[in-house]
Amino acid sequence: MELSNWAPEHSDALREFIAKGMSFSEAAHAINSRFNTSYSRSAALGRARRLGLGPDDRQQPSMPTNPAELHEIAEPRPGNLKTPALPWPTAPVFKEIKPLKLRCIAIEPRHLSLIELERGDCRYPYGGDEEGEAITFCGHPRRPGSSYCTPHFHLSRDPIVPAERTVSTVSLRVVEEA
Repeated sequence: MELSNWAPEHSDALREFIAKGMSFSEAAHAINSRFNTSYSRSAALGRARRLGLGPDDRQQPSMPTNPAELHEIAEPRPGNLKTPALPWPTAPVFKEIKPLKLRCIAIEPRHLSLIELERGDCRYPYGGDEEGEAITFCGHPRRPGSSYCTPHFHLSRDPIVPAERTVSTVSLRVVEEA
């Protein structure tokens, strides 16, 4: 929110325009064109209120604001509205959840720190589950096209999807026919 320090001549112009019966929007537009400013309708309205100009057009409450009598609050009111009683459970109902069976791989990680990792090392993380526990990485040679070694690559994929076929690294050579 930008602070608006109205110059005295701007305030005088606002008084003049409001006295002529202009709306706050029209007054703001006239001030902006005269002084090359950018006051909004809301800025003109707020300034006019702070200066005590114009009627206080805030809505008055439609209901009387007299405090309620104690007997009005405490006595039950007759009414036809009946809300069905909701059954309140005596004890929370919890369903037993079977622990997830984690997939494991038969590879012993090297537990390298992030700084110790080299370009072709597996980035599969270990640790960090507990507060302050160090995070280490697998560190075995990576699978081509992946950040993980082959066992961790397959571990991180959806087990329902069949494992992809192994791709051979045979290079093909284009031969021209004579």
